[in-house]
Amino acid sequence: MAGKRTAAPDQRAVTELARQLGALLAELGLTEIEVDLGGARVRLARAPAPPAVAVARGVASAERPVPVADVAPTSAITIEAPMVGTFYRAPSPTAEPYVRDGDVVKEGQVLCIIEAMKLMNEIEAKASGRISRILVENGQPVEYGQPLFLIEPTG
Repeated sequence: MAGKRTAAPDQRAVTELARQLGALLAELGLTEIEVDLGGARVRLARAPAPPAVAVARGVASAERPVPVADVAPTSAITIEAPMVGTFYRAPSPTAEPYVRDGDVVKEGQVLCIIEAMKLMNEIEAKASGRISRILVENGQPVEYGQPLFLIEPTG
């Protein structure tokens, strides 16, 4: 026998670890995180593009995202993408959106879905309040930590 070989963790465990690390990456504002789990190494990194890149590529100013600080009331809670994926406002193309601007939501209520690696991940409100702005269009790609919703907390 050449050496002891440990079994690698199953794909679900690795995927769940990647999700958790992605959320931690966004929550802590990190640009890179790496973990070794029983022989499987998971490394996530992000490098946000500087604002000048959009201008250099010829994107019209109307198409550039507006910084959250320019539209958010100071008391607004920002719901951010915990992973890279595709943003969907509804559970299917023919269904009604989970929420609309102005809707009152409760903590834990599903706001949208982010599709990542063919898995649909429900994104929930982290506070009760009124949706003051939806910052992403349906079907658009999102990055770690990208603001998705602004919620104005209710008393």
